[in-house]
Amino acid sequence: MGAYILRRLLLVIPTLFGIMLVNFTLTQFVPGGPFDQIEARLEGDGDSLDALGGSGADAGIEDQGDQQYIGARGLPPEFKAKLEVEFGFARFICADGFTGTPSLDAPECRKEMISAPERFFIMLGNYMRFDFGESYFRSTGVFELILEKMPVSITLGLWSTLIAYFVSIPLGIHKAVRDGSSFDSWSSGIIVAAYAIPGFLFAIMLLVFFAGGSYWQIFPLRGLTSPGWEDMTPLGKVGDYLWHITLPVLASTISSFATLTLLTKNSFMEEIRKQYVMTARAKGLSERRVLYGHVFRNAMLIVIAGFPALFVSVFFGGSLIIETLFSLDGLGQLGFKSAVERDYPVIFGTLFAFGIIGLVVGILSDLMYVWVDPRIDFDRRG
Repeated sequence: MGAYILRRLLLVIPTLFGIMLVNFTLTQFVPGGPFDQIEARLEGDGDSLDALGGSGADAGIEDQGDQQYIGARGLPPEFKAKLEVEFGFARFICADGFTGTPSLDAPECRKEMISAPERFFIMLGNYMRFDFGESYFRSTGVFELILEKMPVSITLGLWSTLIAYFVSIPLGIHKAVRDGSSFDSWSSGIIVAAYAIPGFLFAIMLLVFFAGGSYWQIFPLRGLTSPGWEDMTPLGKVGDYLWHITLPVLASTISSFATLTLLTKNSFMEEIRKQYVMTARAKGLSERRVLYGHVFRNAMLIVIAGFPALFVSVFFGGSLIIETLFSLDGLGQLGFKSAVERDYPVIFGTLFAFGIIGLVVGILSDLMYVWVDPRIDFDRRG
């Protein structure tokens, strides 16, 4: 098993390389870019230069009193050159012995654009040193941003997946044992109806009914913790945290029950019909011993195989809508805003983090295979 895990870990490197290469290539063909975003901001607010590292005066821009927006005239060449170097699209090449500040004003220096392939390999080299760069528009390191937003997304993904499994697996087993009964019929109707409700619509219903929308103010409307959380007792912190995540986690989990429950039921029913189950019953084993001692190991393999897909789908796909509705500042919103702003360091940084998490979860899924059925030997298969 150790050799198999080592091979899987080594495969993470080329897989991440492929993910980053494909997405980096696609961004080269997407209309717009960080400079277009800056110009668009300046068209709406000329003072946006202050948020970009310098005022209009610092960039050589003078107020001409003609009420013309700075963005409408385009970025000044000196300021754009400075941004190109700062964003990693260009570099200053200066003569030997030059001791001043590299700029277009220095006759000993010239600007040289950096090609896309070179920028890609520079980025990979920085990532190998865990240097994810700095956001174009937030003046904050990408690694710090990811660490700041990660708890929200992990909370939604992990709790939603665990609750889905802890509820759906026992329910699916019970439905398989009582196949065709009234319990099987009405429970199937409920979970299919829940599956048909879009997650964002269910989240809005929860807000309306339980977060002070029109009926009861039972749960908080936003955030993962209350003001003054740091001053609470350990038990109070746990209670406050669970109080805040109840509605977002329910909204993230509702659509997962149907697929997982029916998958568990069908998998158990298929195993129950096999010859080894009839043999176990003929030996006089109790029904509980047959189900959980023999059927469970075989039936659960396909269910466990879906764990990474379920976790990743909740962690990645559903996080943006849920985070927006419940005012949670997580990786979903960070990635979306960065894509809109063309904030490339944040885009690739979050993509890198998502890729690693997805690949590691896949390896953990294989380990769960062995835990459920020790007869599986990945080394021997390899």
